[in-house]
Amino acid sequence: MISSRFSRRLEAPLAPVIRKIKINPNAITVAGFLVTSAGALLLASNFQAGGAVVLLGSLCDVLDGMVARVNSRTSALGAYLDSVLDRYSDGFIFLGIAYHLRADMAGVFLSLGTLVGAYLVSYARARAEGLGVECKVGIMERPERIIIITAGTISGQVIPALWVLLVFTHITVLQRIMHTRRELGLRG
Repeated sequence: MISSRFSRRLEAPLAPVIRKIKINPNAITVAGFLVTSAGALLLASNFQAGGAVVLLGSLCDVLDGMVARVNSRTSALGAYLDSVLDRYSDGFIFLGIAYHLRADMAGVFLSLGTLVGAYLVSYARARAEGLGVECKVGIMERPERIIIITAGTISGQVIPALWVLLVFTHITVLQRIMHTRRELGLRG
């Protein structure tokens, strides 16, 4: 929701600058993954620094798609690579948070429960699309999760951020299940 709207609005005014970027979009994807992974490692010991680095890595996640579209370099492999590395990044982020909160078992369970929700949001879409149903519905996609978790880590409000993420990732899964059920039901 946020990602597609945000990047598409920035794309047109930034297109002249983006056209000058000759880096392969997949290289930007990998660089973003590495920066986000470093941020996730930092989250294990310092929420503020880790959150800031994760936010920086997520900017690469926006940039790679813009570079690919503006420079006509989109590919199925690029989309696949981006999706797989996003799942790894999500895992590293929430494991880093869980490790940081290891003395607070409720915080650990919140982080791991959110991770399960994040993976199921992605899986619900992929599985629906495997059945031929477009499934881009839901209120808590990856960009929203990154914004909330980085805001929570940088501000020191990790537990409230995790509660919001836990609830709304699982609501998003339910939204996707109901959407897919409805779409498949229409086909008879």
